[in-house]
Amino acid sequence: MTEEKANVILQIEQNKFIYRRDRKADSSIERQRVVRLRKKRDYYEILGVGKNADGAAIKKAYRKMVKQYHPDSNRGNPQAEEKFKEITEAYDILSDEKKRKLYDRFGHAAFEDGGTGAEAYGQSADPFGSMGGGAYREYHFEGGQDVDDLLKDLFGGAFGGGNFHGDPFRRDGFQDFGMNGEDLHAQVELTFEEAAFGGTKTIRLKDERGSVQSLEVKIPAGIESGKTIRLSGRGMPGAGGGKPGDLLLKVTVQEKPGFRREGMDVYTTARIPFTTAVFGGEVRIQTIYGEVLCKIKEGTQPGTKIRLKGKGIAAMKNPSQKGDQYTTIEIRLPDSLSPEAAQKLREFEQLQKKQGFQKGHVA
Repeated sequence: MTEEKANVILQIEQNKFIYRRDRKADSSIERQRVVRLRKKRDYYEILGVGKNADGAAIKKAYRKMVKQYHPDSNRGNPQAEEKFKEITEAYDILSDEKKRKLYDRFGHAAFEDGGTGAEAYGQSADPFGSMGGGAYREYHFEGGQDVDDLLKDLFGGAFGGGNFHGDPFRRDGFQDFGMNGEDLHAQVELTFEEAAFGGTKTIRLKDERGSVQSLEVKIPAGIESGKTIRLSGRGMPGAGGGKPGDLLLKVTVQEKPGFRREGMDVYTTARIPFTTAVFGGEVRIQTIYGEVLCKIKEGTQPGTKIRLKGKGIAAMKNPSQKGDQYTTIEIRLPDSLSPEAAQKLREFEQLQKKQGFQKGHVA
C-alpha cells in the first residue's frame, strides 16, 4: 500500500469518527432540548387563563400577577424572581397575536432555535435567541429607522405608550417594566347644599383588607349626580416604580324637600294669602341662599312664575356664574271664615257678578 493511499484511508476513518461524534453530540443536545421543553409549563396555565381568553383577559391576569411577583416587591426571594420571569415570558408570547398563533400550533418548540414552528413561518419568535445561548443574529437599520423605532418594534410598550415605562435591560437580568396601578371606583353621596356650594367633605373608605381610611375630598361647587371626582394617586399602587392609580368617586346628590334642580336652575313653589294675590304686597320666598323679600303684583294669578335672578346653582367651571330660581305662586285659601268675613265675601261676589254682567251688556 502506498503512503498516499494510506493517508486517504486514514482521512476517511477520521471523518467517520467525527461524523459519529457529531451525531452523538447532536442526539444528546436534542434529548436535552426535549427534556427542557417538557419541563416548561403551559403559558395559559402560568397566567391562569383559558385558551379562549381574549387579549383583555390575558392582560388583566398578567397585571395582577406581575404586581404580586415583581422583584422590587420581593427582594431576596428567588422563587418570586423565577415566577416573575415565567409570567413575563408567558405574557410576551400570549399578548402578541403572531406569537400566540405559533404557540397554539407548535407549543414551546416554536420558540426554540431551529424549532419547526417559527421556521415554518419564516420568522423567529425570539429576536435575540432567547436572550443568550441562541444563534447569532444581525439586525440592520433600513429606510431611516432609528434606534428608538427598532426597540419599539422589538419590545412594544416597553419603550413608550401603555401603562409600562422604564429600562427593559437591568443588571439583575429582569425587565424593569414600571407599571401604573389600577384605578379604584367608589360612590359618594352629597347633600343638596354640599353639591350647590362645594367645599371639603371627609369620607371613609374600606379597602380589600378591611382597613378603614379617611380622606378629605374637595367638592367643586355646582357638581351634580352622575359626575365623577378624581383623586389622583389614591388608587392601587404601581409596580416597578410605576405611578399609583386614581380613586374615582361617582357622585349622587340627595333631594331637598321643596326644591328641584334642573342644571343650574332651581324650581320651587310659594303659597301666598288670597288677599295678597288680590291686592298685591310683599312675601318672603325661601332660596338656597336664605329668604328674600319679593313684591307681588295686584291680581296675581295661581301658577304665576317669579324669576329670582342669580339664586340658582353655580357653574362648575365658573363659580361666579349662577343659574336662577323660578318660584311658582300658589294661592292659599282660608280654612274657615267668620260670619262677618263670609258676609263681606258674598257682597264681593255679588259685586263681581254685577260688574261682569255690565261689561258683557256693554260689549
